[in-house]
Amino acid sequence: MRNLARAALIAFGIGLAMPALAQIQVLESPGPDTPEAAEPVSEPEPSAPCGTNEFTIAEMGWPSAAILANIHATLLRAEFECTVRLVPGEPETTLSSIATTRQPAVAPELWVSRQAEVWNGAMRASSARAAAPTFSGGALEAWFVPRYVIENNPGLTSSEDVADHWQVFAPPGTERAELMSCPTEWACAIINQNMAAGLGLTEHFDVVEPLDRFDMDARLSESFARRDPFITYYWQPNALIHRLDLVPLDMGGFDPGSAQCMAIRDCVPFEGSGFAPDSVVIAVAEWVFTDAPDVADYFARASMPLEEMNRLLAWQAEEDASPEAVAQHFLITGQDIWRPWVGEAEAEAEAED
Repeated sequence: MRNLARAALIAFGIGLAMPALAQIQVLESPGPDTPEAAEPVSEPEPSAPCGTNEFTIAEMGWPSAAILANIHATLLRAEFECTVRLVPGEPETTLSSIATTRQPAVAPELWVSRQAEVWNGAMRASSARAAAPTFSGGALEAWFVPRYVIENNPGLTSSEDVADHWQVFAPPGTERAELMSCPTEWACAIINQNMAAGLGLTEHFDVVEPLDRFDMDARLSESFARRDPFITYYWQPNALIHRLDLVPLDMGGFDPGSAQCMAIRDCVPFEGSGFAPDSVVIAVAEWVFTDAPDVADYFARASMPLEEMNRLLAWQAEEDASPEAVAQHFLITGQDIWRPWVGEAEAEAEAED
């Protein structure tokens, strides 16, 4: 019956906080020597799954973080019967607030490597910790190619393979190909230039730096519409990755010394290295692990596949949808992803045993 109620709640896009369980009365049947029934005995009320206070989730200002906040809020209301409130957030102030006020309880997408000092302070003070990576299933930065390029060139799987496949990206009858980088003022422009040089690509590739993000996306979209082979730097989660069906190349392992060199103009690394990894985590206030362990376990399972977030961002752009609408779309179409988050896979396995 609970599953039926849950399905109806999800289908109609309603996230309701269910009432707390009432006291259970156990009545004894009168015996032959008992003139009256015994007084009802009340069992203690079960502890609240989300703790005793209102459960707050930080809703950051960028699309993927806002979508995640709404997804988690809806699931906590529906599956754990929590009272949940979304609060506006900004990375540094959210971390500071968790450390000083224990609220918000969760920041679903926190790029902690970009607030390392504040994050390390929160960790040392035991006020917050990472429940799980926010995303799973791929690199956040890479060189990407359209899937049709991979299908036509199965030997092209990594950045080291690009030099041997340069003719794939060169227009017929020419000896030069292009690698789309990022705008000149972005830090990744220097990194892509040095990475290309370190991989020996400059003999056949021109590293192109677009005017801005809009110019970059327009050029890539035009190439995709013509079904031209192209290779580009990009990042995820991002709607364009899904819309153009881009596949990341394996950028190799990360080497700190080479990566430091790649960030300096005209410094060509002697050893290869992928992009420096960003640490993006579901940041949870420490009290959640002690006062609401079931919810802490939920967040420990709640890493969102990058491919799915790319899809959601593309759907949001196509439908001009709000974060709340995208969350409801995910709850309907992404059940194979979120049901394990709420522990249904474990419950089914236990039932089978």
